[in-house]
Amino acid sequence: MQKDFVLEWRQKYAFNGMLLYVGSTVFICYLSFSLQFGGLQVPVWNALYWVILLFTAVNAIAKGFAQESRGRLLYYYSVVSPQGVILAKIVYNTALMLVLALLCFVFYAVVIGNPVQDMAMFLAAIVLGAVGFATSLTMISAIAAKAANTGTLMAVLSFPVMVPMLLMLIRMSKNAIDGLDRSLSVDEAVTVLAINMIVVTVSYILFPYLWRS
Repeated sequence: MQKDFVLEWRQKYAFNGMLLYVGSTVFICYLSFSLQFGGLQVPVWNALYWVILLFTAVNAIAKGFAQESRGRLLYYYSVVSPQGVILAKIVYNTALMLVLALLCFVFYAVVIGNPVQDMAMFLAAIVLGAVGFATSLTMISAIAAKAANTGTLMAVLSFPVMVPMLLMLIRMSKNAIDGLDRSLSVDEAVTVLAINMIVVTVSYILFPYLWRS
């Protein structure tokens, strides 16, 4: 974890590139929708935010294992346990996604508008989504890093994993936007939380076999 944070601090262009991606995407959406149609409808506003966040997550986390050289991975193999590697990557990617998700929401709300009525529930959905994207995509990036075309393979592998989680998050955030009773979002929140716990557990168990290859 310390190594990843130090590298991110030294190579600020990676994080700044993600911020530029988020900012430019939100601004293009503002030019395309708000100016042409006089504002976004609430369902479109909600879905568009999660689509932007999903693609941001894929681009941000894909480099987690792809940027590691074979020599560095061999060095890791000799000094640390595989469980330590995957847990450290998950924690680091979770922290990165939380920062990007919150910054994306702030910029998105300022530029396009903020129709959210229950802010606490919407922020809870953002946190669950950021953690879910980070945990799922970390393991997928580890698998994709073994292939030649990492970006394409990661996009293909992440699609069936992300869609169910994305549907739950969109439904949960829509309830928060409409200001509905929080009990209506409990099932979605518990389901996403369970998916996150399952993914972390499976990654902890299966990553050592991937690590040996």
